Amino acid sequence: MVFSSCISQPFSSSPLSMMKRNITAKRSELCIDSSRVRLDHRWSFIGGSRISLQNNVSSNSYSVVHKRCSGIRASWLATSQIASSVFAVGTTAVLPFYTLMIVAPKAEITKKSVESSIPYIILGVLYAYLLYLSWTPETLKYMFSSKYMLPELSGIAKMFSSEITLASAWIHLLVVDLFAARQVYNDGLLNKIETRHSVSLCLLFCPVGIFSHFVTKAFTNNQSK
Repeated sequence: MVFSSCISQPFSSSPLSMMKRNITAKRSELCIDSSRVRLDHRWSFIGGSRISLQNNVSSNSYSVVHKRCSGIRASWLATSQIASSVFAVGTTAVLPFYTLMIVAPKAEITKKSVESSIPYIILGVLYAYLLYLSWTPETLKYMFSSKYMLPELSGIAKMFSSEITLASAWIHLLVVDLFAARQVYNDGLLNKIETRHSVSLCLLFCPVGIFSHFVTKAFTNNQSK
C-alpha cells in the first residue's frame, strides 16, 4: 500500500499530464474601462504558470483613423466639385458676350449686352465666394513671401497649388479679359475700327488682344490719312 501510494504520486505530475495541461490552457477576454483587454493564462515547462494582460485597442484606433480620413476625403471632394462647377459656370457666362461682339458687332442687342453690368456682378460674386473658401492664415505669407514684403514666384506657386485657389484666379482673369474686350469693342465702334480679331484674342490672350487693337488702330489712322 505504501509502495502504491509512492508510485501514484509521480504519475500525477508525469509529462503526459503536463502536456494535457499545456494544451488545455484557458483564455478569456475582459473588458476594462471601455478598452478591450486580453487575459491569457498559460502553463509552460520553462516559465510555469503565466498571466499576461494585452491591450487590444487596434480596432478602436483603426476606426478613429478611418473616420478622420473619410472626413478629409469628403471635404476635399466637396471643394474640388465646387471649384469645377464655378469654373464651368464662369467660363460659360462670358462666352455669349464674346460671340455677340465677334459675330454681330454692330447689332443693337450686342451694344446693349456689352453695356450691361450683369456679367461683372455674377463673376464678382463667384470670385468673392471662391476667395472666401480658399483663404487661409498662410495666404498673405505666400503673397508677400520676400523679406521686402513683395510677391515671389515660389510663394505664388504654393498659393495656387489648390484647385479652389486656381479656380478663383481663373474667374479673376475672365473678369479682366471681358472688361478689356469691352473697351476694345467700344473704342472700335467710336473710331470705326475693326475689332473682331482683337476681341477674339482678348478671350484667352488679353495683353495680345490689347496690343493687336493698338496696332490695328494705328494702321487704320495711317490709311485714312
